[in-house]
Amino acid sequence: MMQESGRNLKKYVVIGDPVGHSLSPGMQNAAFRALGLQAEYIAVRVVKEDLAAFARDASKRLAGFNITVPHKNNILPFLTEIESTARAAGSVNTVKVQENGALHGFSTDGYGLEHAVLEAGGPSLKDASICFIGCGGVTPALAFHAAAAGAKEIRILNRTEEKARALAEHLRALHADLRCEGAALSCAEDFLRHTDLTVQCTSLGLKAEDPAPVDPALLSKDTFLFDLVYNRETKILAGARARGIPCADGLAMLLHQGARSFEIWTGLEAPVEEMRRALFNR
Repeated sequence: MMQESGRNLKKYVVIGDPVGHSLSPGMQNAAFRALGLQAEYIAVRVVKEDLAAFARDASKRLAGFNITVPHKNNILPFLTEIESTARAAGSVNTVKVQENGALHGFSTDGYGLEHAVLEAGGPSLKDASICFIGCGGVTPALAFHAAAAGAKEIRILNRTEEKARALAEHLRALHADLRCEGAALSCAEDFLRHTDLTVQCTSLGLKAEDPAPVDPALLSKDTFLFDLVYNRETKILAGARARGIPCADGLAMLLHQGARSFEIWTGLEAPVEEMRRALFNR
């Protein structure tokens, strides 16, 4: 499945379906070069049916790997051990291959969100009131990280109300002191009021013609808006800027989650500025 390479060269990959669009190889290879490490990182398309075979191969040939959509949940049955917050969220985006071939799973998405928001001048997750718009994909990983970081309140808006309520119930079950509720997008006006941090987690905005998931006029003037989409100025970001609401797109989240993955794999401090240059100046 993967080609053999030099004996001293450590290999890392990112898997997904599709995966050719990933910006991670440029960022991680810049980090390896900056620290003079004999390592390389490539993107590998893996379909769901081949995950078991990939995991067996990875345990013999790789030092670590990242997982992107749609396999952050699908990879779980093939891992030896899963970090507690990642297990609770049911989402892994980083795997470290131990010397004995054991596959240890982590999620660095929440770390990436937390540090990107702080870097952009947004609030700390601790004691924050947070509203997530959309509850599919990466949202559980972000919400469970926020809960573990000490958020005081988490609200979840989703097109399908039942999914939002189910995620909220799961969060409350593991964090008894957390105020948490889920609702349909029609409740946006109430849910977005008095919110310190609003996180846009839907795919709306990936295409230029996509509408905003909620009317930007409903955003609290006191919130910080973070949009996970990073390939364009989305309508919700544009609407927030027009109203003077501080905001940021998701590129720095990709940077910081990647830096944390690098540290898990290598045990070294990530060269964040070199990674940033590779990512932002591509």
